[in-house]
Amino acid sequence: MGRVTRRAFALAALSALTMVPEASAAPRGRRAPAQMRGVWLATVANRDWPSRPGLTAAQQRAELLAHLDRAVSNRLNTVILQVRPAADALWPSPHEPWSQYLTGTQGADPGWDPLGTAVEEAHARGLELHAWFNPYRVATHADPARLAASHPARRHPEWVVTYGGKLYYNPGLPEVRAFVQDAMLDAVAKYPVDAVHFDDYFYPYPVAGQTFDDDEAYARYGAAFPDRAAWRRDNIDRLVRETAAAVRKIRPSARFGISPFGVWRNATTDPLGSDTRAGVQTYDDLHADTRRWVREGWIDYVCPQLYWNIGFAAADYAKLLSWWARVAQGSATRLYVGEALYKAGDPAQPVAWQDPAELSRHLTLAQDLPQVRGHVYFAAKDVAADRIGAMARVVADHYRQPARPPR
Repeated sequence: MGRVTRRAFALAALSALTMVPEASAAPRGRRAPAQMRGVWLATVANRDWPSRPGLTAAQQRAELLAHLDRAVSNRLNTVILQVRPAADALWPSPHEPWSQYLTGTQGADPGWDPLGTAVEEAHARGLELHAWFNPYRVATHADPARLAASHPARRHPEWVVTYGGKLYYNPGLPEVRAFVQDAMLDAVAKYPVDAVHFDDYFYPYPVAGQTFDDDEAYARYGAAFPDRAAWRRDNIDRLVRETAAAVRKIRPSARFGISPFGVWRNATTDPLGSDTRAGVQTYDDLHADTRRWVREGWIDYVCPQLYWNIGFAAADYAKLLSWWARVAQGSATRLYVGEALYKAGDPAQPVAWQDPAELSRHLTLAQDLPQVRGHVYFAAKDVAADRIGAMARVVADHYRQPARPPR
C-alpha cells in the first residue's frame, strides 16, 4: 500500500471510530466509549493465520490484512497477534529462528516482516496491536533434531524438558528466564506494539502418568521453598514481575496483559477460590498464581479464558464472571473477558453453544459488573466463519457504536 493510499485508509479508519450509523449515533460531541473489543489471531499450527505454511509473502500479507479489515468491520478495536508461538519469531529476531508456520521450514526467511507490517497496518486502521508471546513452549513435538540447527534449544539442550510429547524450556533455570525475556523484549524494543500479551501456558498442563523433570533445577535453586510447587510458582511470579518492569522501561506506553485459564482455584480447594469443580486449577497445576498478579497490580490487564456457557455445571460462566470481577475490584489491573467464539455452533459442544445468542448473553451479564472493561474473542478464524451468527449477534446487540481501546 503506497503512502497516499495508506494515509487515506488511516483517515477513513479514524473516521469510522468517531462516526456511527444514524440509528445508533452517539450524542454530538461525545467521544466513543472506551472498551476492549479484541480478537486473538493465532499462528501456532497455522490455526488462524497464515492459512497454511509456504504461502508467498504477498499471499501471507493479503490474508493478514483481511483479518485486520474484518476486525474493523465487526467494530473491534484490538488484535492480539501471536508472534512467538514456539520459541520462534514472526519478526527478524537475533535470538530465535523464523517461525516454521510462515514458510514451512523453521529459520527460513519469509521475505517480509509480519510483525512490523501488522503493527503499521493495524494502527492505520485505528486498531491496537498486542504482541502475543508464549514464554516456554519450544516445540509441539518431542524431537530436538527437527529444530533449526541454530536453535537455542539445540545449543543449550540442558535448558529443555521433554513432557507430554512436546519440548519446553525449564522455567526453573534463571538463565532460561533471562533468555526468554531477551527474546520477547527484542520485539518490544523494535516495534511500537500497544501491549505485551501472555496466554495460559506457563508450566505445561498436566499429562496423566508423566512427570515434568526439573529435579536438578529444584535441587539447585529450590532449597528456600517449602515444596516444589511453591518454588515453581515463584519462578513464574519472577517471570511476570520482571517482564512487567522491562516492558515499562523499554516502552512506557505499552501495557502488559495475561490471559490465563479461567479457574484460579476451586472453592473446595481454597475458600478464596471460585464456585467451580474444574479439573485444572492454575495455581496448583500450571503454578501460575493469577489471582495474586491481579491483586498485586503486577499486570496491567487480565483476560481470563471463561470458555464455558452460562449454567455449565463444573464451571458456570456467570459464577466465574462474578468471581473475577470481585478479584479485580479495587486493584490496578483491568479485567477483560476471554470468550469462546470457537465453540459457537460446534456440534461437539453442549447444547447451549448451538444457540447464536449465548455469547451475546455473556456481554449482557457483564454490563452489570463495572469491573469488566471488555471482551476478547477466540479466535480470528471463527470471527471469519461465524458458523451460526454468534459474532454477528454480539455486534448487533452490543457493538452498534464503535469503541476506543482502553488506555
